[in-house]
Amino acid sequence: MDATSSPSYFPIAMRIDGARLIIVGGGQIAARKIRLLLDKNANIEVFANHLCSEIQRMEQNKQIQFCGQIKDEHHFKNHILGARLVFVATDDQNYNAQIALWAQQVDIAVCAVDNPSVSSFITPAIIDRNPVQIAISTGGTAPVLSRRIREIIEPVIHQSTGKLAQFMGKYRQWVKEHHPLTEHRQRLWERFLDGRGPNLIEQNQEDQAKDYLQGLLQQTPTIHGEVWLVGAGPGDPDLLTLKALHCLQNADVILYDNLLSKETLKRIRRDAALIYVGKQSKKHTLPQDEINALLIKHAKNGKRVLRLKGGDPLIFGRGGEEAEALVQSGVPFQIVPGISAANGCAAYSGIPLTHRDCAQSCLILTGHTQFEGKMDLPWESIVNPHQTTVIYMGLSNLSFLCQQLIQHGLPPSWPAATIEKGTLPDQRVIIGTIETLPGLVKQSNLKSPVLTIIGKVVQHRVTSI
Repeated sequence: MDATSSPSYFPIAMRIDGARLIIVGGGQIAARKIRLLLDKNANIEVFANHLCSEIQRMEQNKQIQFCGQIKDEHHFKNHILGARLVFVATDDQNYNAQIALWAQQVDIAVCAVDNPSVSSFITPAIIDRNPVQIAISTGGTAPVLSRRIREIIEPVIHQSTGKLAQFMGKYRQWVKEHHPLTEHRQRLWERFLDGRGPNLIEQNQEDQAKDYLQGLLQQTPTIHGEVWLVGAGPGDPDLLTLKALHCLQNADVILYDNLLSKETLKRIRRDAALIYVGKQSKKHTLPQDEINALLIKHAKNGKRVLRLKGGDPLIFGRGGEEAEALVQSGVPFQIVPGISAANGCAAYSGIPLTHRDCAQSCLILTGHTQFEGKMDLPWESIVNPHQTTVIYMGLSNLSFLCQQLIQHGLPPSWPAATIEKGTLPDQRVIIGTIETLPGLVKQSNLKSPVLTIIGKVVQHRVTSI
C-alpha cells in the first residue's frame, strides 16, 4: 500500500458467540469495550496489571475471566492462540502498538483503541437493536463524526425493530415452506412490512401479527411486473427524491444511463440485476427500440423494472417514448420525476433561470443535431431578449449555436455560461458571452456532460460567501 493512501476496510458482521475475545487493559477504556461485548455470549478474557472497579464487578459476576498481567511476548502469544479477536485498550499508545504487533504476528485480528495504523480491524459506532445492528465507520479517520452520524440515525430506528427482526426470523422457515420461490417470499415480506405488521409487533401483538402474516400467505402469490421511469436528478445523489430512493431499493432489474454518478448507483439494491443502456454522442449501447423491448420483457416476467435516468425522465430522457411503448404492450408503469439538469445545474451555479428584471420565461432545448446532421431549431424564438435559454447536450455544436444566435439578432456581448458536471464536487462554470464562450470552453477543455445557459440571468449569478 502507498504510504500516502488510507487503509481500506470491508464491513462485516462476525459471529462471536462462544468465541474467545481478549481484552488487554483494566481501566475505563477497556471497560467501555467490554460493555459492547457482554451480551454477545462470548468468552471474554482480560489481561491487565490491575482492574478498575467496574471490571472487578464484571469478574465477580463471572462475566469476564481475569488472566493477570502479560509476562512477556512468548506468554501472550501462546495464550491468544485460538482467540477470535484482541482488543488493546490501555492509555499507553506505545504499549498498545507492541501488543498489536504481537497479535498480528500470530495472525489474530487486533484492534488497538484510537490507533488504526497498528490495528487489523477497527470498532465502528454501533446502533444496537438486537438482532438488528447498524455499524457506522469512517475507517478510523474521524470517530467523532461516526458518533454524530449515529446520533442522527438512532432516533429513526424504532426500539421495536429488533423484535420485528426476531419475528421475521421465527417465521422465515414457515413462510419458505408455503412459498418455495424466493420472489414470492420477498414480495410477501414487503407487503408485511408495508402493511400492519410493524405496528402489531410494536404493540406486542405477536399473535395478531402471525394472523396477519397468515392472511397474506393465503392470498394468491401472483407476481405482477411493472416499470418505473425514474429521474435520478442531475448528479448529486443527495438530490434523489425520497420516492426515487424507494424505487432504487425495491427494483429487481435496473436499466441505467451513463450520466448517473457512481454515488447514485451505490444506492441501488445490491441484489438487483443491472443493465447498462447508456447513450453518448454517436455511440448508443442499445437502440431505443431494444431498450423498450427489455423493459417490456422483464416486466412481463414479473419483475419490477427501474428505468433510471439522469435529470428528469421526461426532459430529453425519452421517457415519453418508453411510456408509449409500455402502454401499447399493456405493461403497468409509473413515472417518478426528478430534479432536471436545468434546475439543478443552474441552482448549484448560482444562476437564476428567471428574474423579474430580465427573464420572464425559460426555453429548454437540445443542442444535438437531429436528422442527417441538420440542426433545425426555432431561432426566432431563441433570440427573445426577455427569456433564458438552456441548451442540453450542446458541447460539440456550441460554436455553431452561438454563431446562429448572433446571426439571428442577439448581440455578440449577450451573456452566456457553460456548466460542466453540474451539481457534482468537480463542477466547473465558465462565464462569457455568446461570442467568447466557445473559445473559453475549448480553452478550458470541458467534457460532457455540459449545460449551457444563455441570457441576462447569467449577469445575476450569485455565489455563497
